[in-house]
Formats: sequence, C-alpha cells, structure tokens
Amino acid sequence: VQLQASGGGLVQAGGSLRLSCAASGNIFSISSMGWCRQAPGKQCDVVASTGRGGSTDYADSVKGRFAISKDSAKNMVYLQMNSLKPEDTGVYHCDAKGEYHDGPGLADFHVWGQGTLVTVSS
Repeated sequence: VQLQASGGGLVQAGGSLRLSCAASGNIFSISSMGWCRQAPGKQCDVVASTGRGGSTDYADSVKGRFAISKDSAKNMVYLQMNSLKPEDTGVYHCDAKGEYHDGPGLADFHVWGQGTLVTVSS
C-alpha cells in the first residue's frame, strides 16, 4: 500500500490550500486516514484524522480553520486549510490504516506518504 500526497505550495498568511492524498495498492479496507505536520527539525505532529463513520479529530491549533474529509470510494483523504498562518508551515504527511489482501487472507497496514510542503509567508 502506498500513499501519494499533493497540493502543497507557497501561500500568504490568511490564504487557503487544499491537500489531497491517494492510497493505492491491494487495499481491502481503510479504517482511518489523517495528516501530520512536520516543521523543520521537529517531529511530525498530528493535525487531523478521520475514522470509520466519518468521525474527525483535530489538533487544537487548527480547529475551526482546517477540515478533513475522505472519499472512501476513491481511497482518498483531503485537508482543506483556511486562514493559514506562518506557523502552519511544514511538510504535511498523510497516513492510512487498514487491511490489504495478502494471498488468501488479509493483513493489517499502517503507511505514511512522503509528504507535501506547505509554506505560509507573513
């Protein structure tokens, strides 16, 4: 299973960006997908996630500004980012958990994508 993130770029403070992440491979089902943000020299901090039934969770720093959504039919997750701030700058990685076809059976997976760079200028 692989993830490919896209949609990053350079934007002024107050602007918006929409990130996309596509999962591919021999996927049976995806139970959750999410995004984390990695600032230079720091660990990747979770900013948003979505699970079964459409449940969502957000870091306090992005509540009210970011919205995560999922297209289960396409195995894709999106992150709509509004009112961007310079502190939102970083590489945004998506992750996915689920099950994939492994021979005659199923196996669990948890994978991370390479990420897409978001730069917010002041």
